[in-house]
Amino acid sequence: MKSLVQPGDGVGPLVAGIDGAQRSVQILIFRFDRREVERALANAVSRGVNVHALIAYTNRGGERKLRELEMQLLAAGITVSRTANDMVRYHGKLMIIDRRDLYLLGFNFTYLDIEHSRSFGVITNNRALVQEAVKLFEADAARRPYVPGLPMLVVSPVNARQSLSRFIQGARSELLIYDPEISDLAMIRLLEERAEAGIRIEIIGRMRKQSLNLAAHKLPRMRLHTRTIIRDGRDAFVGSQSLRAAELDERREIGVIFRDSKVVNRLIQTFREDWSLQDAFERAGIQELPAPPPPPAARVAKRVVRAVVNGLPPVTPVVEGTVEEVVGFEAAAELDGQEVEDAVKEAVKEAVKEVVEGLVEEAVQTIPGENR
Repeated sequence: MKSLVQPGDGVGPLVAGIDGAQRSVQILIFRFDRREVERALANAVSRGVNVHALIAYTNRGGERKLRELEMQLLAAGITVSRTANDMVRYHGKLMIIDRRDLYLLGFNFTYLDIEHSRSFGVITNNRALVQEAVKLFEADAARRPYVPGLPMLVVSPVNARQSLSRFIQGARSELLIYDPEISDLAMIRLLEERAEAGIRIEIIGRMRKQSLNLAAHKLPRMRLHTRTIIRDGRDAFVGSQSLRAAELDERREIGVIFRDSKVVNRLIQTFREDWSLQDAFERAGIQELPAPPPPPAARVAKRVVRAVVNGLPPVTPVVEGTVEEVVGFEAAAELDGQEVEDAVKEAVKEAVKEVVEGLVEEAVQTIPGENR
């Protein structure tokens, strides 16, 4: 790794990278509102740099802004491609300068993520890693299947579950985890197994399933957006995928696993500061700082999700009957009924939440005077 990017650095490292480009800039965009970055990309084109922007075909409630951004970039002479629509979401964020430096980011190119959220990005000139990122970018730009060739580049849905499972299983003493929402049952079981084996696990974020061996701290002061795991004080994962089924199995998410003492030590220092501050709040009897009310779309989605999930009939008998019919009685007998119910409910929650929030945000954007 060359360096770590985090809140407080602003867009300076990103703009500096673009300003230093001599031949090419490849940038993958999911959300974007930083005009400084847009100007830097346009200036690069004026210097003769080949700038290629790959823009997500959709994001929740932001399709109109993405299409406007495409037009603005095209007008500046930037080559624009759009991702395919074969996945639920193209959520990765990266930038490649001169096919030499890779900016692998956990945050979007937005004020909210860069100025007001806990998130990280890493900059590396590791040749193998940069080449693999170029291969991924070009495959997605051409809408071709991406075949992973480097385990340290963690790409959903092709190798993320396997890579992150191995990373967690490899812990020998400690796992420090930032994650806005851990809900994948297989990953939770894996973390519980490591905790039972004596591994100290500290989580800043949210656990969707209660566990006797795992507890999560809230992040004080700011919005939590990073997905980061630090293992044994030596190795780290930074990326865009939470330990959630959707982000592991259904979306394009991108992360990196690396060992760099300088960068890892900065991550540990920040984690310890965040953890200690929440401890201080709890000792003072303050559970958490007052949070702003959720946006209307989130409130609507929460109510709809509750109504749908509460109305679900038991699904275990259906699953058992189908398994028995297809593969035989013995296989059906191995099913854990409660685990089946939990997994189905979690999948339904995530799917309904995604759809409802997107529909509500799109509807709000069409109301006169509600251009948010």
